[in-house]
Amino acid sequence: MRVLGIDPGTATTGYGLIDASSAGDELVTYGVILTSAELPLEQRLALIHRRLSDLLAEFQPEAVAVEDLFFGKNTRSALSVAQARGVALLATAQHGLAAEVYRPIQVKQAVAAYGGASKLQVQQMVRMLLRLPEIPRPDDAADALAIALCHAHSYVAAARLRTAAASSLRGQVSSR
Repeated sequence: MRVLGIDPGTATTGYGLIDASSAGDELVTYGVILTSAELPLEQRLALIHRRLSDLLAEFQPEAVAVEDLFFGKNTRSALSVAQARGVALLATAQHGLAAEVYRPIQVKQAVAAYGGASKLQVQQMVRMLLRLPEIPRPDDAADALAIALCHAHSYVAAARLRTAAASSLRGQVSSR
């Protein structure tokens, strides 16, 4: 399964694309979409949309995962991230995909097995899981890869639960 992870932001939107399989996860590509603070907001959002649309068309992922908003003390920053997130969700929908949204704690738990993991711990796990020689840079790209890994691991875990539940139901039906 090919998964595109997106870490939205108006100034920097990180993206990370992986191929996930039972044999392990493989890096396809990663990077960031940078926009200039000198551009009007609508042009920055249009640029993010265009670049994400290009990535979706070029790499044709089967799944998209986006980091949920984290509301800290800076509501102005949160609103800006929300706008970039909306553009990511729009581009995803326009390509016929649904985006799964993960909270930062879910990403940390899925990748580092601890919801309180530090940014560096998560980045080290991304490096290890994808068998990379070094931590992906910049941080936004590493975060996007972590989001993609979170989805891949969550999807596999959910599939196992569905299989186990179906097997259990078949066993109950055949024993009657």
